[in-house]
Amino acid sequence: MRVTEKIVMRKENVITMELSRVGLENRAEWEAKGYKLPQYDREAVMTATKENPFWIHFGAGNIFRAFQANVMQNILNSAAMDRGLIVAEGFDYEIVEKMNRPHDDYTILVTLKADGSIEKTVIGSVVESCILDSEDETEYSRLKEIFCKDSLQMCSFTITEKGYSLVDGKGNMLPLVEQDLAKGPEKPASYIGKVASLLYTRYQNGAKPVAMVSMDNCSHNGDKLYAAIHAFAEGWAKNGLADDGFVAYINDRSKVSFPWSMIDKITPRPDASVEAILKKDDITGLEPVITSKNTYVAPFVNAEECEYLVIEDWFPNGRPAELEQGGLMFTERETVDKVEKMKVCTCLNPLHTTLAVFGCLLGYEKISEEMKDEQLKKLVERIGYVEGLPVVVNPGILDPKEFIDTVLRVRIPNPFMPDTPQRIATDTSQKLAIRFGETIKNYIASSDKDVKDLKMIPLVFAGWMRYLMAIDDNGSGFELSPDPLLDTVCPIVADIKFGDTDVEEKIRPLLTNKAIFGVDLYEAGLADLTVSYFRELVAGPGAVRATLKKYV
Repeated sequence: MRVTEKIVMRKENVITMELSRVGLENRAEWEAKGYKLPQYDREAVMTATKENPFWIHFGAGNIFRAFQANVMQNILNSAAMDRGLIVAEGFDYEIVEKMNRPHDDYTILVTLKADGSIEKTVIGSVVESCILDSEDETEYSRLKEIFCKDSLQMCSFTITEKGYSLVDGKGNMLPLVEQDLAKGPEKPASYIGKVASLLYTRYQNGAKPVAMVSMDNCSHNGDKLYAAIHAFAEGWAKNGLADDGFVAYINDRSKVSFPWSMIDKITPRPDASVEAILKKDDITGLEPVITSKNTYVAPFVNAEECEYLVIEDWFPNGRPAELEQGGLMFTERETVDKVEKMKVCTCLNPLHTTLAVFGCLLGYEKISEEMKDEQLKKLVERIGYVEGLPVVVNPGILDPKEFIDTVLRVRIPNPFMPDTPQRIATDTSQKLAIRFGETIKNYIASSDKDVKDLKMIPLVFAGWMRYLMAIDDNGSGFELSPDPLLDTVCPIVADIKFGDTDVEEKIRPLLTNKAIFGVDLYEAGLADLTVSYFRELVAGPGAVRATLKKYV
């Protein structure tokens, strides 16, 4: 029996509730238990959106459900707009099949505030969910219909940085991409191939303007999306599978745009502790689903209160001014770049990575708990305020000092955010060059800064190499977080034992690796200090704590 065909049930005089259109008809019970419900006529919004869609989002994951969908919810609640969101999933179709549609596209957003309070909101702004599958004629026809609409202004994406890549880790073209380039836009199988195909449909039906807005957490994200789409347009045209005019359409700034954006909101995977809170309200059907592609998804999302989304204001088909009312910030490209560098290179991401590395070594399971650790708290404060802040260019739209203040006083210490150092330690080898290397380069290039003043960043580098040994500070083994370079970097430290002092030559391949650190640490003048730290960190059990106490 479908969820939408059920009714709200009473068991032993206890009212149980379910997340669905029928279940939400009993509004008084939901509101009595503290849930904020949609304050608009959802059926009317659904009709208006299907007839004249203005925003379709690709990537039905947690960040979208907690952020963009909530932004639209607030706008709809204010009656400033009468249309909502359409979401499409092109990687893991089961998210739509097993989560969106059984719950009539509703989501429960649980906002976990630093003061210990929680806010429970039923999000209804997503009024249609689509499956990006070219083999499914019904699903794909609907997406083509959306892309033919004059009203469509924005296609946004949260598909992860990896989603835009057309090659594997060794630089070889992915088989599905190669297949799609050879066969043309009719029935592509790769994610970007399918998106490019839909854009080709829009080109064929009047070359209508649209903004293609990557909202993924990566530098110059719009350029990555453009490069991927353009590769398909050019490849198809070259193979005689698409009009040459399609390439010109993609390159016409007045027709198709690829704005840069900066997004920031911590949205861990749905946590069992949050599920328990909701179950106390007698809500049924909250069980998470792990799909065949190993996606972990639930009818609820948990997220922090703070959020930032800064977007380059480049929308060829216009955009609703009301989006700013929802808290989105629109500005010029240069400002987006400054905000992105502020966040990624100094004011947030380096602090997160620092806590991730040392948190794993010291046995922490929650990032927030690390902020109660005197040495770790001082470490990230020195990296943020002392070593990082001097190189930040103030973007104007956000104040860097206030941003760090919020990160260190509100966001990371939030004890109710179930975020882990193990999650954040994922792909660290891919992050160090941006999160720390850019600061080092700035010091080297500066006439009024001395790179030798950087004392804590080299400690993080040494800490990461110590982390690669997969032995915590008590001498016990632990599992390293996923990272594409583990097979390359772990053998470098594999033979190092506690108490070894002759370590420099062994770790030299890491110290000279510009791809990892952004610079050759010898050329930068930071190798000796990094080696010295590493030597102390491997002195024996308890050496990580002793080193932190000594230098922080």
